[in-house]
Amino acid sequence: MPHLLPLTHLFSRSKSVLSKIQHKKRQNYFSETTSDCSNYFYKRGNSHLFGIEGRAKSEELAFYYFTKSASLGHPKAEGIIGFCYEFGIGVETDFVQSEYHYQLAAKRYRDGLSMARLAFLRKYGRPNVKIDRAEAEEWTERVRDQPSAIQWVIEAATLHQHPAAQYALGVCYHDGIALQRDEKQAFRWYKASAEQGHARGQSILGYCYGEGLGVKKDVVEAMRWYKLSANQGETVAIYNIGYCYEEGIGVEKNVNEAIRWYRLSAEQGNAFGQNSLGYCYEDGIGVEVDFQEAVKWYKLSAEQGYPWAECNLGYCYQNGIGVEKDDVLGSYWYKKAALQGHARAQHNLGFCYQNGIGIERNEKEAVKWYRRSAERGNIFAYHSLGYCYQNGIGVDVNEQESFFWYCLSAEENHPPAQLSLGYCYRNGIGVAKDESEAVKWFKKSAEHGNALAQNSLGFCYEEGIGLKKDPVLAVYWYHKSAQQNNPWAQCNLGYCYANGMGVQKDDKKAVKWYRRAAEQNHSRALDKLGIHLQNGLGVERNLEEAFEMFKKAAEQGHT
Repeated sequence: MPHLLPLTHLFSRSKSVLSKIQHKKRQNYFSETTSDCSNYFYKRGNSHLFGIEGRAKSEELAFYYFTKSASLGHPKAEGIIGFCYEFGIGVETDFVQSEYHYQLAAKRYRDGLSMARLAFLRKYGRPNVKIDRAEAEEWTERVRDQPSAIQWVIEAATLHQHPAAQYALGVCYHDGIALQRDEKQAFRWYKASAEQGHARGQSILGYCYGEGLGVKKDVVEAMRWYKLSANQGETVAIYNIGYCYEEGIGVEKNVNEAIRWYRLSAEQGNAFGQNSLGYCYEDGIGVEVDFQEAVKWYKLSAEQGYPWAECNLGYCYQNGIGVEKDDVLGSYWYKKAALQGHARAQHNLGFCYQNGIGIERNEKEAVKWYRRSAERGNIFAYHSLGYCYQNGIGVDVNEQESFFWYCLSAEENHPPAQLSLGYCYRNGIGVAKDESEAVKWFKKSAEHGNALAQNSLGFCYEEGIGLKKDPVLAVYWYHKSAQQNNPWAQCNLGYCYANGMGVQKDDKKAVKWYRRAAEQNHSRALDKLGIHLQNGLGVERNLEEAFEMFKKAAEQGHT
């Protein structure tokens, strides 16, 4: 006989099920009501923002209703609140609040507008918003070729001619955020925004005219728009005016004016202005050289994530400029900038890895960073990669690959690479031996002031390598190099004076140049100086000192 449940138990179960059904209905009711309310507030916010559907145009009311909508979980309202904070729509401009709401909307709702604006903010920064170009690229990738992600911006710009939205749409075309890059379309929307008096639209329109982006280059027109924007307090425009004065773009060059504008921008927290002001203090442009002041401004800019400043700060730490030398901090700041794709920092970080400067030596890591830098067109990295391939540093020896990278760098007028390329031609490294071609590249490098190339060119003239012998020109180039304290050239110049080769014989001058090279422990110069001391040639005879010179030369393997 089947087991029967008590009637009371059946009743309690029925009551429980009924309670759950009623609770679920209430949940659905409240969910639907909340959704309806959030949509209502969202639509009303748009109505007040654009003055449509019979609503009075009011940015304050728009912001109020967007906030109400966001509090009820509307997926688009949160991002628009970020937009309002960024552009001061119905609320005081607050980039920190803007960043917060964009991040919230992007992570919680995958909001396209927020992702697009974060891509911009992370790439260029704003006062108190940190630059992070690696993160900027991540946000860009998440909305790549997705116009629907920025539908609100498109409609606000095209249907309602909202100046901030027009500017934002221009940015999307400019940087390829959610849309295909199109400089003419970027210019079109920047211009529409600027003509409505939008400060950031005016600033970027000036940039377009200054760079010929989407329009014929016109530096005078660029300056006009920068000034209109700067008059509204836009810090990027203020910085750009400083740059124009420094370089004489659209105005007469005036470094004092450049400093004034850079300082205005820097004191308002603009990372570009802070870095440029630091550079002026480091190099004495419009101000007295003040390395400590340079470091101060580099640090303020670097702490906002600006990669140029991070790299400059790394260089200061590595070389003890305006701050106590600290190789660890040098490599730290190089790495911060390198991870953002800064080509110079990538090269410098590679050099740190190659030589174990402030970081554990790792030749493979060195090559990795040299390659990344080279891929961004850095001519120093081209040369360093060539050197690695020539000498098997972090890679297998590959003379053809070495020659390839030296060529790239040399053709960009990098003097050390021109010297290296000359060396390849002279010795047949990665290319057929060609002494005339070697001399050509030695000469290019020497004329750019490279001391090693000047010495090599002098030697070619002395020995008639790749050209006709000319001892006078040999002395000329040795002298150029020797004045830059190159010990090889100093020794060679001493030899010329000792033997009257290309110059009147003069043992005193021979001793002078041998001694300068010997002070740098140049083995041949030590030996030659010893001979002069031993025999009293151009100097008082001194056998003890002569012995010391011979001993030092021998210790270095000179025979």
